[in-house]
Amino acid sequence: MLRILHSLPRTHKLLLLPVATMVTVLGAQKIVTVFENNQRQEQLRDTVLYPLSPQAQPGLPALSSDRYSVAEVIEIATQAIDATRDHIPLSQLTPSEVIDLGEFSAVPISELDAASVYPDDAIADSDLELATVLDEGALHIALVIGTLASGMLDSRHTDDEALAATSYEEYPEDELGLFDDGVLNFDQEIAATASFVPEWRTYTVQQGDTFAVLAQNELGLGYSEVMQLLDSVPDQRLLTHWRAGNSFEYQLDEQDRLLALRLMKSPREGLLVESSDDGFDIATIERAGEATQRLFAGSVSGSFARSAQAAGLSSTEVAQVTRLLEKKLDFRRDTRRGDEFQVLLESDIIDGSSFDSRVLAIQYAGARMNLTILRNSADNNFYTPDGQSLDPAFSRYPFEGSYRMSSGFNPRRTHPVTGRVSPHRGTDWAMPIGTPIVAPADGRVEKVSNHPLAGRYIVIRHDNGYSTRYLQLSRSLVNRGDRVSMGQRIALSGNTGRSTGPHLHYEVIVNNTAVDAMQVELPESQSLEGEMLAAFQRESEPLLAALRSGQAGPVVAQVSTDSDSEDD
Repeated sequence: MLRILHSLPRTHKLLLLPVATMVTVLGAQKIVTVFENNQRQEQLRDTVLYPLSPQAQPGLPALSSDRYSVAEVIEIATQAIDATRDHIPLSQLTPSEVIDLGEFSAVPISELDAASVYPDDAIADSDLELATVLDEGALHIALVIGTLASGMLDSRHTDDEALAATSYEEYPEDELGLFDDGVLNFDQEIAATASFVPEWRTYTVQQGDTFAVLAQNELGLGYSEVMQLLDSVPDQRLLTHWRAGNSFEYQLDEQDRLLALRLMKSPREGLLVESSDDGFDIATIERAGEATQRLFAGSVSGSFARSAQAAGLSSTEVAQVTRLLEKKLDFRRDTRRGDEFQVLLESDIIDGSSFDSRVLAIQYAGARMNLTILRNSADNNFYTPDGQSLDPAFSRYPFEGSYRMSSGFNPRRTHPVTGRVSPHRGTDWAMPIGTPIVAPADGRVEKVSNHPLAGRYIVIRHDNGYSTRYLQLSRSLVNRGDRVSMGQRIALSGNTGRSTGPHLHYEVIVNNTAVDAMQVELPESQSLEGEMLAAFQRESEPLLAALRSGQAGPVVAQVSTDSDSEDD
């Protein structure tokens, strides 16, 4: 190639000299690179640099735009660069010159100089005549073009790849041994190094299961640990009295030994057992339910209790309603077929089951009585919508006026006639015959009769559960089954039966036991007034709205906003 260049005119030499120099440098680089790659597997060699001779540096030729444009020169250089990008097998190369690479050896660059690489006598003996000298600018262009041709600035090579080309860390052999078994499964390795997290498991009791055997087979407990666990729980029947179909939850550690055990006595209550170094720790589980209101509606057909159960109330809920209504309603006399009732309950719902039912409101519309009662959250008592309590006031004296007490309550009193000890279970007031006797509280007349010793007498059962008896009467003003109210006249005093003079014998009975009427604690008036009444009525509005809706099932009551609109 140099001979061809030498034979060209001087102007052509100046134009083609950069291209020829670039091709020569790149060709030499390609041969050295292939040689080094073939030898790299055996040993690493130092890079061998071949600097150009100082005498082979002609001046930078000037490009004449009259004959050749810059674009044509760049195109020629580009073609030369593209020719060096692809790998060409040696078998496809056309031999022109043979270079023996075995004569070269790796020499440190500091020991190289121009004289040793290109001796003067070698240049003198050569037929090649260097017609010009390359300056530093031409050499720089050739090096830049060669760098681009080698692909060192290719966009496919990033800084990260260059930085990752080597490593300076030393790894222990036990860590490198992780890769000895073949292909690495990263999912398994992550699972192997992750911390252990126990999971809750559920076991359903089968027919014939016993806790002692199950604890050893499923929970990993020994016999002594089973006995210690039985002694730790407050109620051993949770573990010993099982039924097929019951279930419990448990957690095991990495050695399949018991970590925690969860036993539920009911959907709401249970026990949590946790293993510890000293044995077992026991904690109580209490689940909070969702408070839900439900409205039950029905009509009386037969007994009230059966009618209420037919409407959907449980036996416990029926008992609550009955205890409230019997303070005003005599179920044997006041209920009639076709009477309608509504009961608003609030209960806690857990897993679809109802717990802790609470009566909020009752409405009874009957042939003989209409009654509506509402719970007051302030004192947890029931009142009518106008604030009247179900437990009305109870008067201390069953008459109007002032009379002398002739004989008080005395369980060891000596009878004035017979002289023997005869308990006096009531209180006597001396009063003229025919003095009006009034009911001390609301109630119902249970009995009107005559007795040889008690004379004519009356028994009244009051709404608060108390009962009163009136003896030695001259006349009864009520009949059995009559409903009486507080202050209503019920009889006239007299001197009938075994008596020493006109008087009234009055008894108060609490829980079937006679008590001192002058000392017993009697219910006081519970009627609401003022701010308490206003607060109760505001609270009662959604309850009354639910009763008026008449729609059985879950209740979402809405209060009317008419009053609010008027205020606006």
